[in-house]
Amino acid sequence: MAKLITIPSSPNFQRSAFSLSRAVSATVSPFTGKTKTQEYDMVAWMGEFSLPPMNRTTARDWQAFLLEANGIANYFHLTDPDAKTPQGTYDQNTLLVEDRINAGNDVTSITLSFSGSTITASSGSPFNGLVAGDFFFVAGATNDENNGTHKIVTKTNNTTVVTGTVLTTESNTASCSLKQNTKGSTGLCLQASSNTGTGTIKKGDYLGLWNNANTAASGAESIQLVMATEDATLTTQSGSGDHYSVAIQPKLRSSLTNGWAVGFKENYNVGRFRLDSNAVSWDANNTSIYGIGFNAVEVI
Repeated sequence: MAKLITIPSSPNFQRSAFSLSRAVSATVSPFTGKTKTQEYDMVAWMGEFSLPPMNRTTARDWQAFLLEANGIANYFHLTDPDAKTPQGTYDQNTLLVEDRINAGNDVTSITLSFSGSTITASSGSPFNGLVAGDFFFVAGATNDENNGTHKIVTKTNNTTVVTGTVLTTESNTASCSLKQNTKGSTGLCLQASSNTGTGTIKKGDYLGLWNNANTAASGAESIQLVMATEDATLTTQSGSGDHYSVAIQPKLRSSLTNGWAVGFKENYNVGRFRLDSNAVSWDANNTSIYGIGFNAVEVI
């Protein structure tokens, strides 16, 4: 059975190469030259890591780690080594997932109309709890361009919002759903993990998505690594600390549970990785100075 193992913390990598791989297909019409693309669920971070020359006393920790990885079987927490320290000033280790749409309740069956950049619900108050800057996710629209993640530019009222998306006109489409922090979303809604939590989240900061509110709890693991692609919007301030809307890439692999932790600072802004090969190796010279490197891929 696969298990979480601990990667050594020292020395830091001498060189690293970090990348994101996506599965996107393209079909080009031989008659019009137009290209149609299809995006699939497979998206994963990959890295190549080289350690500085080290003596045997230091190298043994890394040798043991590589062997304990058991090829591609086991996994470990890792992030881009050059970006462990975030650029933002948020002063807590983690944030918490916070669903705010419809006062914290997903809307699973509603009739929506789309025009220009405006989305209007036929009834109810589905946008109750949201403010300008918040993200939400639409599913069930007839035109696929209207589905997916939208950011509120202006909230007219609890049934109508103006988004930053150019929409395809359609009226009174039944059985739509409105959600937040859901699979496929490219926007997170978060709150500070304490009443005093405050500060910024900057474009380029990595966030680690965890499967528990307490990252130290038994069985708590980071389930996905994402990056903020815009400076986060501070949507409200209240007695529960600051609230944030964060544009991210890649999209969420799975829906997040309200209250789960989102790691911000070093050792928390990590994802799950495994070696990309069952073979491990190292070299040493005649003075027992070792050279060690390995490649890793994010666990999906």
